[in-house]
Amino acid sequence: MDTTIRDYYSRGGELDRLSAGRGRLELLRTRDVLRRRLPPPPGRVLDVGGGAGVHARWLAADGYRVRLVDPMPLHVEHAGAIDGVQAVLGDARELGEPSAAYQATLLLGPLYHLTGRDDRIAALREAARVTAPGGIVAAATISRYAGLYDTLVRGRYLEPEVRRITHAEIVTGVHEPFDQDLFTLAYFHHPDEIVAEFAEAGLTGATRYALEGAAWLFADRDSWLDGDERTAGLMEALRAVEQEPTLFGISSHLLTVAGVE
Repeated sequence: MDTTIRDYYSRGGELDRLSAGRGRLELLRTRDVLRRRLPPPPGRVLDVGGGAGVHARWLAADGYRVRLVDPMPLHVEHAGAIDGVQAVLGDARELGEPSAAYQATLLLGPLYHLTGRDDRIAALREAARVTAPGGIVAAATISRYAGLYDTLVRGRYLEPEVRRITHAEIVTGVHEPFDQDLFTLAYFHHPDEIVAEFAEAGLTGATRYALEGAAWLFADRDSWLDGDERTAGLMEALRAVEQEPTLFGISSHLLTVAGVE
């Protein structure tokens, strides 16, 4: 792992990122889509790059047998303390797992930090290898334009260096921030390129889902995520447009899912 990325995650920010602010919408929508696409429990799920286990926790509670692989010892320590979750150190590009051992393999973070296309294809091929026929591979990607909208919302876009890196990533996809408040070294996918990467890895028939849509720009305000009728209404609205290609670019994250033959 690149030292910049390792230093960022060693601060522990990933331990509660999805339980606060706009991160809550990412968690709710990822869980919502996966519950509709996962084979029914009890099945074996491999959570690759699963961080501190935020998704592994609800998967285990739903009855799945979950094994989490992550390159950060801090994350593995926290995930391993969750009931029903095994957690080990590992690399998404070379999984130490048997072939066809899982009914679902999730990459809900690794593709963010593999800036080279060959590395992303390797991770997807490994995911396909360890997934049994009839199972699924699901991968999250960050939108090419997320940095632009994020810096606008947070009022940092007008800073010259922020503007520079934002415009560079729109062209190249590579996000190279100069301070850790702006995330870390990452790759931001154009919405269309992930399908080609899936196909090159042998995963055909991929379906894309816009997770947050445009709602990530405002969902942390006005009680949209407080778990009441407003949250239910927001989720219903996002489901209605989750597969509309013209809206993919505005979403902070896409989830791409393909079956394994």
